Amino acid sequence: SRGGAMTYPSLRDFVQTLERQGDLQRVPFPVDPRFEMTDLCQRSLKAGGPALWFEQPRGSAIPVLGNLFGTQRRVAAALGYESVKQFREIGETLAFLREPHWPDRPTEALGRLPAFLPLLKASPRSVPRPLDYDTVQTGAEVDLTRLPVWTCWPEDAGPLITWGLVVTRGTRKPRQNIAPYRQQVIGRNRVIMRWLSHRGGALDFRDWQRDHPGKPFPVVVMIGADPALLVAAATPIPDSVSEYQFAGLLRRRRSVVFRSGVGLDACASAEIVLEGHITPGDEALEGPFGDHTGYYNSQAKFPVLTVERLSMRRQAFYHGGYMGRSPWDEP
Repeated sequence: SRGGAMTYPSLRDFVQTLERQGDLQRVPFPVDPRFEMTDLCQRSLKAGGPALWFEQPRGSAIPVLGNLFGTQRRVAAALGYESVKQFREIGETLAFLREPHWPDRPTEALGRLPAFLPLLKASPRSVPRPLDYDTVQTGAEVDLTRLPVWTCWPEDAGPLITWGLVVTRGTRKPRQNIAPYRQQVIGRNRVIMRWLSHRGGALDFRDWQRDHPGKPFPVVVMIGADPALLVAAATPIPDSVSEYQFAGLLRRRRSVVFRSGVGLDACASAEIVLEGHITPGDEALEGPFGDHTGYYNSQAKFPVLTVERLSMRRQAFYHGGYMGRSPWDEP
C-alpha cells in the first residue's frame, strides 16, 4: 500500500533523510564550483555513490547539494517509493496524462477515468510569502555572484544554473508552466534563458509578445524546490497541465505556493527564488556548453532575464548539477 509512504514537503527534508540513511556524503574541505564540483559529482555518479553536500564552496558562503538524483534508488525515494519497480504507478498515470485528446473539462475526465480525481485535488494551496526568506536583495542589491553557480566543463561559456525551475504563464492557457531550463549567468542580475522554441516557456513568451507587444514578461526561477516538483518539472506532461498540479499527484498532497511580486506562484519551500522580467528584444548569445551528447553544443541567441528580486531561506543551500557526460567521455 502507498497510503503511508513518506513524501517530502521540502528538499531539505529529503536531504536530512538521505544523510540519516547514509546516502549523502558531506565534503568538509573547500571545493571550487568551477570544474571541481562537476568532477566529484561525476565520480560519485559513476560509482553509484551518494549525493554530495559541499560545505565550503570557494567564493561563496552558501553550501551546495550535488548528485541528488545520481541513482534510480534516490529518484524513487524522493517520491516515497521503496523500490524502482513501484515507478509503474507513475508510468500508468503518465500514459493517461499524455493521451492526445486531453479533456477540456475535468468532468469529462472524471466520467472516463475515476483515477483522475487525485489530480483534481492536487491544485496548489496558496500561502503568504514565507517569513524564513530572511535574505532578500532587490534592484541594484541583486548579486548572483553570491551564489555558488557551477562552471561545469573547460570550454563552457561561463557559470550555468542547471537546476533552476522556471515558472512562466502565457496569455492563452490558465496553467503555469515549470521547467528546468539552463541559465547562463552573464551579470550580477542577468541570466540567459535557454528555452527551445517548442518548450512551454518559449510558447508562453511568444503568446505574451503577441498579446502584450513590448511589455516585459514576468518570470520566476526556483532553486532547491521540493523533490516531487523537481521530478514533475523534468517530466514530459501535457502543456495544459501545470507541474504544480502533477507534483501534487506525485507526492499525494497539494503543492504549497506563494504569490511572487511578478504575479507568478513560487514553491513555498524553495531554497532560493529569483523574480524578474524579460524585456522583448533583450537577447544574448548563449553557450557553448557541454551537453548530454558528450559534445559542446553551438551558440544561439536567447532571451535575457533581468532579476529584480533574490530571496533566500534561512540557512539556504544551492542545488547544482552538470549537463550530461563529460565531453571527453567515450560515446
